[in-house]
Amino acid sequence: MTTSTVNPVLRVAPAAPAEAAAHFRASLAFHADVFDVAAALATDGDPGFVVLDSRSTEAWDQGHVPGAVHLPTALVPEQAGQLLDRAVPVVTYCWGPGCNGATRAALALAGLGYQVKEMLGGFEYWVREGFEFETWQGRERRPPDPLTAPGAGGDCGC
Repeated sequence: MTTSTVNPVLRVAPAAPAEAAAHFRASLAFHADVFDVAAALATDGDPGFVVLDSRSTEAWDQGHVPGAVHLPTALVPEQAGQLLDRAVPVVTYCWGPGCNGATRAALALAGLGYQVKEMLGGFEYWVREGFEFETWQGRERRPPDPLTAPGAGGDCGC
C-alpha cells in the first residue's frame, strides 16, 4: 500500500484564477506599500491622501514619515474628526509587519466613515527602504537595506 503525502502548500488547493484575481484586486484597495506612498508624497502638489501614524508618542518621537498626522490608535474614535477631513483618504501605518496598530486604526477610521488604506511594512520598512524620516531632533535618512530595497531609491523591483 502506497501512501501519498500532499505538501503543506497544496493541502488546500489554490483558488480558481477568477477568485484569486478578485481577492488580490480587493487587497490593493486596502493596502499600499511604502515605495508607492513615498513616490506619491514626493510629487509636487497634493498627493490626494493624508498619512496617519497610529503609534505612541514615544514611537512618534523616535521617527515618523514627514508630514504624517500623529493619532495613536486608541484615540482615533475621539480625535479623528478634529484632525482629519472625511473627504480625504487616509493611509495608516504603525511600526511594521509585526504590529497591527495600523490595521486597528484603519478599522476604526472606516467605521467613522473615512476611506482608508494601510501602508504595508509600516515605519520599519519606510526606514529600511532608505526614505527620509523626522524625529524630534530633525530629519534623518539611513542607507537602504539591500534585502528590502535592492533597486534605486527603495524600489523593490516589483
